Amino acid sequence: MRNAVCLALLASLVVAAVAPLAAQAPAPVPAELSLLGAVQLGRQQAVSATLANLNAQVAEHRVGLRRADLLPQISVAGAVTPQTVNLEQFGFPGAVGVTPPFTLYALQGRASQVIFDASLIERLKAASDSAKVAGLDAQHIGSLAGAAAGLAYLRVLAAEEIDAAREADSAIAATLLAQARQFQAAGVTPAIDLTRNEVNARAVQSELLSARNELGRARLDLLRILNLPLDAPLQLTDSLGTDLVDVPLAPDSAVSFALAHRPDVTAEAGRTEVARRSLRAIANEYYPTVGFQGQWSHSGQEVDRMLGSYSLMFGVQLAVFDGFRRQRRSSEQELRLEAQELRQRDLSRQAEQEVRRSLLDLGTAESAVTLATDRLALAALELRQATERFDAGVAGSVETTQAQAVVVAARNALIQARAGYGVARITLYQSLGVLDQLQ
Repeated sequence: MRNAVCLALLASLVVAAVAPLAAQAPAPVPAELSLLGAVQLGRQQAVSATLANLNAQVAEHRVGLRRADLLPQISVAGAVTPQTVNLEQFGFPGAVGVTPPFTLYALQGRASQVIFDASLIERLKAASDSAKVAGLDAQHIGSLAGAAAGLAYLRVLAAEEIDAAREADSAIAATLLAQARQFQAAGVTPAIDLTRNEVNARAVQSELLSARNELGRARLDLLRILNLPLDAPLQLTDSLGTDLVDVPLAPDSAVSFALAHRPDVTAEAGRTEVARRSLRAIANEYYPTVGFQGQWSHSGQEVDRMLGSYSLMFGVQLAVFDGFRRQRRSSEQELRLEAQELRQRDLSRQAEQEVRRSLLDLGTAESAVTLATDRLALAALELRQATERFDAGVAGSVETTQAQAVVVAARNALIQARAGYGVARITLYQSLGVLDQLQ
């Protein structure tokens, strides 16, 4: 029997030690990750989103605490009291000395129940509303975390494209350098042309190193935001593009849509309702409260001969005067409600500003992509013409070097424009409160 108890205790200790480790086990690392997948992963397991979900669970437990005030309160107590009694302390004539030792056994139960308390009922409703607000706050913080993950994803995509562009630039520079060496060996071009191409090749190689460094940093930032191991390999499946936007684009319609779908706006309205309920709870303290209490006890000097007794009390309690405390608390809560209503109006205006600004950014980003595409096409044409003139021997390396610099700048501009369009899409969806609909 003793060995069995020891084994049971050991097993319970092992389970208690393993359970926290299992709860803290790292999330699985996806082999491939899309933009929408990054947004969803950020909403689910980013540190800020996880903390917000925990706070929402805490708020749910607080509702249970408020509900407990309206539920029956039951307690049971038992006592074994060995004692003696000094008879002289009672002052009875002829009662002298101390009694022999005896033992008193007692078993007692108590119960109480609130039948009606308007203030407690209103506070329970306020706690329930607060739990809903905490859930909406968790949704909003999750949306912000998802947007941050999406923006980090776009930075990685942009860094990958810049890295690929620098590799292409390095190949072009190497080709031009090889041609310059051939012409220099043949005595067709002066030595300065070869020097210019060598300088240009070194500059492009330096930019390639910087691009690879930025790519590594962007990947680390993405993994950190997603709360994944920093050495995890991630294969991004999306690319920078100009995907369509399937949300209202008219400013007035978009604002109305956002006010109906944004969880932070709904949460702020919920906080205002909680403040109103708290004010009503104070006013409800003037109503009478109804409840009852009961007590049952068994006691005696022998367990099998204990005598029982009970008492029941039904009562009504009415608060008449408390030194004007309720009036002061009511005035204070009215000021809190006024401040909360001001915050709610300000948040609605902030949401409207964010939506209208996101629409402006999206329109600008679309135009920037179109202009950057045309610019790159013209820069590529200029480089091709300069190369043909260099091959024909009618121009020096100055034109090809300048043309390649123009191509590099045009590629950078197009990559940044496409990344900016992606940022504008994510920002618009997040400002409208429908980030989970991002495709």
